[in-house]
Amino acid sequence: MTNATPVSRSSWFQRFLLPGFALKAVIIGGGYATGRELAEYFVPSGPWGGLAAMLLATLICTTVAAITFMLARALNAYDYRSFFQQLLGRGWIAFEISYLIFVILILAVFGAAAGAIGAATFGWPELLGSVVLAVAIVGTTSLGTGAVEQLFKYASMLIYAVYALFIVFALSSFGDRIGASFAAAPAPSGDWMAGGLTYASYNIVGAVIILPVLRHLTSQRDALIAGLIAGPLTMLPAILFFVAMMAFYPGIGGETLPSDFLLRQMAVPGFQMVFQLMIFVALLESGVGAIHAINERIAGALKTRSRPAPGALARAAIGAVILTGCMFVAARIGLVDLIASGYSFLAWLFLAVYVVPLLTFGVYRLIRTPRPAQSELPA
Repeated sequence: MTNATPVSRSSWFQRFLLPGFALKAVIIGGGYATGRELAEYFVPSGPWGGLAAMLLATLICTTVAAITFMLARALNAYDYRSFFQQLLGRGWIAFEISYLIFVILILAVFGAAAGAIGAATFGWPELLGSVVLAVAIVGTTSLGTGAVEQLFKYASMLIYAVYALFIVFALSSFGDRIGASFAAAPAPSGDWMAGGLTYASYNIVGAVIILPVLRHLTSQRDALIAGLIAGPLTMLPAILFFVAMMAFYPGIGGETLPSDFLLRQMAVPGFQMVFQLMIFVALLESGVGAIHAINERIAGALKTRSRPAPGALARAAIGAVILTGCMFVAARIGLVDLIASGYSFLAWLFLAVYVVPLLTFGVYRLIRTPRPAQSELPA
């Protein structure tokens, strides 16, 4: 049973790029956009080791996204509840519990990041930045799937444009240091694979969070192509960011906001404000993706009982309740500790309840399930 029906007339963008933009929207979040996640999982492996780990993470995200998208269409499952009911049977509740833990942690991270950005950029009390983010998330999710998809589209355009400028300014400001850092670094060695595996394992859950946008797919070919595009679309800005960070390796690994540190080194008038605005938008779309998935899960459950989906006020109330608790966690713990202590636990959790079942039983189901009929292609 599902809460959405595939849309017959879908644009090229909706079929092939929207899933990747949505996946990036969920993953980019507080740690990726600020550089804190990159400092935690990739910087310790050095320039070449960290880059190798990021390429490994890209490969894992691409593979899992492609299989997830194809299986979701084969099963006609466009919310995470219906997807895992068919993948795990009665064990689907294990994913739901894991996802709720994930939402609490990542929204706490987003709140802490928004607070840190507000304090660093405007001198605000840290709580104010968190509150502004929460209000924006609640307002957007209350408007439903159409508004969420529009946010993913236009926010992604802004984010890619700002990251392109970021790498240009980084190369012009301290490109010689980047080159010297890579030239002096040894080849990848040690446990660099662990960083890529951990990062991908807890982030790739985004592939099931964004299932509602897959209703635009018209064929299994669409699902495969969208998945193959989604991984690189998601990781490209992170790779560019990591390359810039290597100009100040290894010290940058200790920065709470590596992005703010790099922007100060660039000293490009006005760009620091633009970049911090972009990070806020990234936090917004990630938070919206997480809350929207819960709203769609609730809508799907109500539909199975022949009851109407939550309206705008109900969606806003659900988001407000969740965000209030998560922002409290953020205020008590802080960004660095949240990422360091929580994400590794999530990686093992999602490996057990999502990645391993998907790559075993899910692939089996995908092979054995009759291919759904191709929807009408766009005129």
